[in-house]
Amino acid sequence: MKRLRTTRRTMITTTALAALALSGAAVTTASADSPETKSSKGFTTTVVDFGAYTSKIEKGNPKDPKDQDPTVDATNNTLAVSPNERFAVATNSYSDHLVVIHVPSGRKVAEIKGYVSPRNILFAPDSKSFTVSDSARGVVDRISMAGFHVTQRLPLGAGVFGTAQSRDGKWLYANNAAADTVTVVDLENNRPTDVLTGFHEPRQGTKLSYSGDKLYVTNYGEGEVSIVDLKNKGAEPETIGDFKGLRAVSVNRAGDRLYAANSESDEISVINLESGARTSVHVGDTPYGAALSPDGSVLLSGNMADNTLTAVNTEDNSVIGTVKSGSKGALKGPRQAISFSADSKTAWVLNDDLTVAEVDVDQLKVTDVLGD
Repeated sequence: MKRLRTTRRTMITTTALAALALSGAAVTTASADSPETKSSKGFTTTVVDFGAYTSKIEKGNPKDPKDQDPTVDATNNTLAVSPNERFAVATNSYSDHLVVIHVPSGRKVAEIKGYVSPRNILFAPDSKSFTVSDSARGVVDRISMAGFHVTQRLPLGAGVFGTAQSRDGKWLYANNAAADTVTVVDLENNRPTDVLTGFHEPRQGTKLSYSGDKLYVTNYGEGEVSIVDLKNKGAEPETIGDFKGLRAVSVNRAGDRLYAANSESDEISVINLESGARTSVHVGDTPYGAALSPDGSVLLSGNMADNTLTAVNTEDNSVIGTVKSGSKGALKGPRQAISFSADSKTAWVLNDDLTVAEVDVDQLKVTDVLGD
């Protein structure tokens, strides 16, 4: 039986979702396609019909990108933990659904179906909703946590992939890997304001600086990172190149260090953005992730091929150690989908089977698996 995490247990608001999560009721399924209503022990989800943007897309082998998404020949995964650390939402690009997990209890409480190639998930700052991009559908949906209603749908074009969000939740930046663009969206008014061009297959990796004035966009096709000055969007972006299998980036709060995962050379590149100096840190086999802790002290590399995480000390770029599967739970194909708790002591890492490994960052151990 799943143990209850009493050390991090918090009071849950009196919503139907919270009641479901704490009662252990059956998993509820919602759909992003059909306007039907389903219920489970009093918990009801209603799905909005968005007309043309809910058309069926046929797919063959779910794990073959070409059969699933004709616009982007790539697979990825994504995990977002709400700022209040109560819920996690996860998926991968060959799943037709999103998984919702109640973090304190470790229970999977819902599946949201109807997607084709879901790519990236971001929570709103108030934890009340999240966005998910789907490259095959060409949309970014906002979904309310109060019943999993799709409250808005942004048709941003087939190929929409990675997303970044301003800290106040007012602006969204969406990569399009098929069109080689980044769309700037005013979320308050639900409308795009700019389409930036000149990128090269920008996929999942896009990060906004802490100050909100620069956007870091991975160009997988060229092995480069573009740095967009958001105060002067028409200017030619600065680029940093010579990455090998560029998968993910992180930028520290001060904005003077960039970390990039090189899946082909098994390295994390550390770039001094002021001097241009570069350091390479050897990590595990096929690193896809480069996730920086909120306090900036630790970087975790998700090493997909050997099912490990490498912890890097950002003070001197030394390897602290390696997280492996243990008696408390397994790591299965860790990629970019890594989230930290606000105090930087816990990391949540998405597995291939859409369970979430919980990691003690200080001890470098898997302490539990959520959603199994």
